[in-house]
Amino acid sequence: MAGKKFYAVAHGRKTGIFTTWAAAKQQVDGMAGARYKSFPTRDAAQQWLDAGGQYTASGRKPAATASRHVTTSQPVTEKIVMYSDGGSRNTGNVAGGHVRQGDKAAWAYLIKKDGQQYYDSLGEFGATNNKMEITGLLRALQALQQSGLNKEPILAVLDSKYVLDAITKRWLAGWKRRGWARSNGAPLANKELWQAMSDQLTAFPHLRFEWTKGHADNSGNVFVDELLNQTMDAMNGENPIGKRSEVNPLATITDQAVADGYSGNAASDDSEQMNLF
Repeated sequence: MAGKKFYAVAHGRKTGIFTTWAAAKQQVDGMAGARYKSFPTRDAAQQWLDAGGQYTASGRKPAATASRHVTTSQPVTEKIVMYSDGGSRNTGNVAGGHVRQGDKAAWAYLIKKDGQQYYDSLGEFGATNNKMEITGLLRALQALQQSGLNKEPILAVLDSKYVLDAITKRWLAGWKRRGWARSNGAPLANKELWQAMSDQLTAFPHLRFEWTKGHADNSGNVFVDELLNQTMDAMNGENPIGKRSEVNPLATITDQAVADGYSGNAASDDSEQMNLF
């Protein structure tokens, strides 16, 4: 029989220590950037919160053991720097619910190369924040490869722990090995996107990832956040993907994946995909 757990929420609707997962889930479910973790004792949970509530607990493999690394605040040596982001205006969160079909969501990327900036963004009704986070990175990688730049050293800067951890901590490799299922056998949300991501990453031998705090002082991250919000502002019945002329894409991706949506995943509940518990 499993012992009692204490659930620490460092970033959520309410922060603190909760004695049931149901109570903790109400604070983080569907919330972008939520940080939370379970502990066997209240003291351990409090120590994690006091230390800033970052995902650096002992017992986890450091990023250096993965085939791809995530760093913070290293000198930038790459000539190509890419930022991606995703967001959702989830009205269901007001009542603790899930994404609704009428909720707006969007992704965006920014690629800086040789003093030039290339950027693109599109939206989708009823998509989750996590789906848009994955799509933003995927579309940027597709544009880079289509432009013949995938062999170049590239720095990718994201604020999504969901996406970064899946890649750098080899969750993606584990999902693939298990036939695209989670460790508990449950179906994997956004499966088609993760499958495409797995294939796409093999084309980038010199890709380095860096995490940045969202909505803070990183100009590239702020740019893509503002860009995707402008896309959501433009979305309506006549323009459901928020297509605008005020973009400068590196390459035109011809498939209609974002416009049409991936089957069965638009409003999937992927708030627990970090599988921390």
